[in-house]
Formats: sequence, structure tokens, C-alpha cells
Amino acid sequence: MIQLSNKTARHLILHLQGLTRPPHIAFRDNGLAELIHQLGFVQMDSIPWVERAHHMILFARNQTYRTSHLKKLHEKERLLFENWTHDASLIPCEFWQYWKHKFKRDEPRLREKFIKWQGDGFIDRVEALRSRIEQRGVLRSRDLEKPKGQKLEMWQWHDGKAALEYMWRTGQFAIARREGFQKVYDLCHRTIHEDHYENEVSHEEFVDWACRSALDRLGFGTPRDIAKYWDLLSIDEVKNWLDVHAAQETKSILVEPCDRTQQKEFYARPDIEQIIAQLQKLPDRIRILSPFDPVIRDRKRLKWLFGFDYTIEIYVPPEKRKYGYYIFPILERDQVIGRLDAQTKRKEDTLHATKLWLEPRVKWSATRDDKLQAELVRLARLCDVKQVDWHADRVVS
Repeated sequence: MIQLSNKTARHLILHLQGLTRPPHIAFRDNGLAELIHQLGFVQMDSIPWVERAHHMILFARNQTYRTSHLKKLHEKERLLFENWTHDASLIPCEFWQYWKHKFKRDEPRLREKFIKWQGDGFIDRVEALRSRIEQRGVLRSRDLEKPKGQKLEMWQWHDGKAALEYMWRTGQFAIARREGFQKVYDLCHRTIHEDHYENEVSHEEFVDWACRSALDRLGFGTPRDIAKYWDLLSIDEVKNWLDVHAAQETKSILVEPCDRTQQKEFYARPDIEQIIAQLQKLPDRIRILSPFDPVIRDRKRLKWLFGFDYTIEIYVPPEKRKYGYYIFPILERDQVIGRLDAQTKRKEDTLHATKLWLEPRVKWSATRDDKLQAELVRLARLCDVKQVDWHADRVVS
């Protein structure tokens, strides 16, 4: 049985998630699309604390990335569609054929949920919205009038917004573009690239793709890990697929955890030995990761492999936060060495980095400080601000 040291396992994951790419080399014509295909999807987030999560995920892998690149790929070239994995994400349009199975599976549950929430007239409102978009084109939730006298907080959905979201989540509407961060809805056939809109696959092909493609991006995993990557299948569906295909299509490996205790057995992609033999060198720089980065997203796997215990504290009351509202993990080569409290203050034209907490056994140095400063300068360019406010005395050991 193949055995992976913890260091090799971390290197493998970072490679499969695009973090061994030379970050200073500009994308080729189709380079950004290739990167997103490698990741599988890019999770979106509305909070531009430094910059929105989807932009930070891509920037961490290529410092020449700019926010307009993703907008062009999604809205003009129509190579991406926006929908749900475990959260709202941008996904390559060639995967639309597999999401059709998700829509079919989710529609009865979502219909029941929305009718229970919105009342018996909900489906009539859905059909009225469909007719309006067919006849008059794209629609935003703010284009719909709220009932007179109704007072709603910003996070509460009025009837029209709920109907738009139901149609989007069930694959009947698509997101044509974002204005600010507000969704602009349209019919799918006018939004999804024609090369992909009509494609169909069987249920068996869908399950097979979802398992294989998840394992390709994970390198190795448990049935839970495989199911969780796309959030398209149940764990039982993955186990059933493994019962049939594991012997021929996967390898069994033992992986060492970060604490060097007992190894754990995983299913691995069949070419894992060749991938490991060709691993690219990790860039010798510090990178600031989004809390929603693919490497960070699965907190249980992150802690087991990298020894980094991370919780985003957005919804934690201020007095109970250990670190802060929106804290960024810091990656250096194959180690998560700390967490950074930072915020872009656009009125001041400045990226402020206010505090850095180091992980145990990580020592700060002038070299590391220079590398962090350099990354902050690069990140400030992405955020389109001119200054960086960072001082080495803000490091907490």
C-alpha cells in the first residue's frame, strides 16, 4: 500500500488546488478558465472585507489576476455559470449537464420548502415571473415592487425575491451578470453557452463523474470527502460507486496526519504516484488566503492535515470572538503559519493589516516580514488601493 508522509500529502493538495503554479506569470488566453476548471468551482462571497472571496481565491494562485477577468469570463464569454455547490459558486459551463441532475433532485424539496414559507400562491408568482422575463428580459429583485406598507429588513426576502431564488436554485433561471453584487436573472438558454446548454448525461454518468472529478481534485479522500467536494451526492451514493469501481479505478493509500500519529487509509485517484513524482516546487512566498479558499474550506480536513484549527467568526458575537470578524489564514510554502486581521479601507485608499497571530513553533523574522509586506503590496493592487499599513510589531507569537 502507498504511504504518504504528511509533508507530501500537503504538497499534493496544494498542487491539485493550483497553489504550485508560478504566481507571477500572467495567464495565457484561456489560463483563468483552465484554473477554475482545475479547482472545479470558485465560491462567491458578498463581503469585500479585503476583496471578495472569489477574487482572493484566484489572486492567491496568480498575482496578475484582476476582478475584470472573472467578469469577462462569466458575463461576456459565458464560460461560467453561477449556482450552488455547498454555497453559491461560479462553475464551468461544461458542468451544466451534471447540475441538471442536481436541479431535478432538489426541485421537489425546494418546492415544498418555498410553498410552506411563502404560501399557496407561490407557484403562481413563479409562473408570472417566468412570463415577465420571457417577454421583457432580465430582472433584478429590486425591479419588483414590495407590497404596500410592508417593512422588511435587508436580509428578509419579499415574495418576488423568493420566487427568483427558487427558479435559480432549481435551474430554471440563471444569473446573467452581477450589478454591484446584486444578481441579474435571465432564462437559462439565454445565459448558458449554447455548446453546453442542451447536453445530457445519464444518472449513472452523473454519479460516475461526480465521484471521479472530486477525487481528481482531492487527491485522496473518504466517502465523506468525495461527497462533500461538490455537494452533489450523498455519502451512500459515493459508497455504492466505490463498491463497483474502487478496485479498478482507485488506489488505497495511508496518509500521515500533521501530528505524526496513526496513519489513516483513504481512497486515492489512480494516478496519484505519477502526480506525486511530478510535483512542482512550492513558491517561496507568503500568501493571504480567503476563509473560503478550497484549501481552507473543509475545516476538519484542514486541521487533520495542516494542523490549523480555523473558525470564521462573522456570526460570533464580538465579545466572544477569539481573533476577529474576518480573519485570513496565511500560507507559506506548505504550511499555514498564522492568521491575519486585515481590511481594505477604500476612503483612506489603504489596505490595513492590524494584527498577525502566529501558529505554535512558527518564529517571525525579518525575511518573513518582508515577504508579508510584499504580498500585502500585491494584494493592494488587486483591491485598487495605493497604500499598505503594516508594522512588524503587530505580530503576536
